[in-house]
Parts: sequence; structure tokens; C-alpha cells
Amino acid sequence: MTAWIDRFLEAQAAERGAALNSLLAYRRDLEDYAAHLAARALSPETARRADIEAYLVSCEAQGLAASTRARRLAAIRGFYRFAHEEGLRADDPAIRISGPSKRKSLPKTISPEAVDALLAAAETMGATEAERLRDTCLMQLLYATGMRVTELVSLPVASARGDPRMLLVRGKGGRERLVPLSPPARAALTAWLAHRDADEAKKRAERGTPASPALFPSRGKAGHLTRIWFHTRIKTLAAHAGLDPGAISPHVLRHAFATHLLSGGADLRAIQAMLGHADISTTEIYTHVLESRLQELVLTHHPLAKP
Repeated sequence: MTAWIDRFLEAQAAERGAALNSLLAYRRDLEDYAAHLAARALSPETARRADIEAYLVSCEAQGLAASTRARRLAAIRGFYRFAHEEGLRADDPAIRISGPSKRKSLPKTISPEAVDALLAAAETMGATEAERLRDTCLMQLLYATGMRVTELVSLPVASARGDPRMLLVRGKGGRERLVPLSPPARAALTAWLAHRDADEAKKRAERGTPASPALFPSRGKAGHLTRIWFHTRIKTLAAHAGLDPGAISPHVLRHAFATHLLSGGADLRAIQAMLGHADISTTEIYTHVLESRLQELVLTHHPLAKP
């Protein structure tokens, strides 16, 4: 099973340009499925449709969410489709299995006032000037562009040179897109870049350390800040701003970017392009957020809605 999974993941990376996070998720899901088969003296060569369905039933019995079960089934489907196409199996036992229905939930977002509080916290919370400049740049870029957190922390420094009006972002599947920068985001980027370059020059002079290609360098294996680090950092910023940390995450800021643009009259297609959504139906969820808010507004403030 391990050899099959390795071949499948290599193909996903080479042919589809799957991101590292996607590959790690595929591996976790498939290894869990493999453990289920092994415990029942089964193997991917012999597993049948009933065996896959039994695994999904066991996932439900464990209390896993429908979205998690749907993701695991998607990994298994892709895995067996690959095995069939590569001649590892004569059939595809997962082709006719229907996944659990996922309840569509509205994306969580926050008000412009809460965003302002987060940006102010980024400017004041850090213990050093470097931390404050870095945090301000991260938060300004996140809210100005709606980038995914991995796209943000892995930005190359080359993309920030020359006071750009637009940033080139590499998203899911290696797809590239341009996102515009607001004046505050450009100012924060310029300030951080000046400090970062001076620090990099100092390291080269003192230790002979080669220049980092990352906009937000780190001593970790990736060479840049990690999404886990930033997730923790934004929770700390939220607490410093007097907000509920449980309601704040990098993805909530991405939702806020889209929702605030749409409420300001932005075109849905333009928002789709900036978010990097492959399908417009993914972007349309934000129209439901506005519908919900409008309904709440009418029920709260319309004279005839009052008892």
C-alpha cells in the first residue's frame, strides 16, 4: 500500500501540480484507509466496493464530520482511479460510491471595525521594531489581497521589489494570478522590505549566510514562516486587540476581504480572480453572506418587523 500511495502522490505532484499541503492531506487519509484494510487482512489489490463503504461507515461511527468523510472518499477515489489507469488494478472499486452530503455553511467573517483593530494590534504588539513591521506587513497584505495563508507566508522577496502595484501569487495547482495592493499595504511592504534587507545584509557580513529568497524568512526547514506559526500569531493579535481569538483566523480575513469587497459593489468575477477560485460557484457563497446580513438588517430595523 505504501508503494502505491507514493506512486499516486508523485503523479499528483508531477501531473496536477498538487500543493504540498494537499499531498500531505492525501497521504494522511490514504494511510488511515490502509490501516483500516490491514486490520481486516485486506489490501488495496483485493479491496472491493463493500470494503470501501465499510471504511466510510467506520469513519461516521467515529464521529467524523461529513466534510472529512467526503475528503477521505475523494482521496480514495483518486487513488483507485490512478491504480486503474496505471494497470495496478483491473477495475476501479470506488467509481460508483457516492459521498456524504455536505451541509453548506456560510463563511465566517468579521466587520471592518474588527479588521481595523487587528491592524492596529499588529502595529503595536511586537516586542521589537522588526516584529511590528513584519506583523503589520503580513496583516496588511492578507486583508488587501485575500491570499491563502500558505500563499502569503511563502511569497518570494523578488515579488516585492520595485514598490509593486500588483503582486504575482502562485496558488493551488501552481496557478498564478495578480492581486492589487492598497496604498497601506504597499507602505507596510516597503517598510518591512527595508528592514528585512538590512537584516539580511548584516547576517551575510557577520556569518556569511546566503540571502534568503523568502519575503518572510525563517530558520525553519521551509526557509520562510509557516502557516501554523501565522495561525498562532493572528490569534495572539486578536487577543491583543480585544477580540475573540476563536473567531479570528487567516481564512476569516480572506473571507472578510471578499465580503467587504462585494458589499462595496465589487464585481463577483473580479473577486473570483483575486481569490484564485477555479469555479465561480465557489465565489458565489459570499452573495449568501450578504443576503443573510440584509435579512437580519430588515428584521432588526424595519418598522413593520417590530412587534
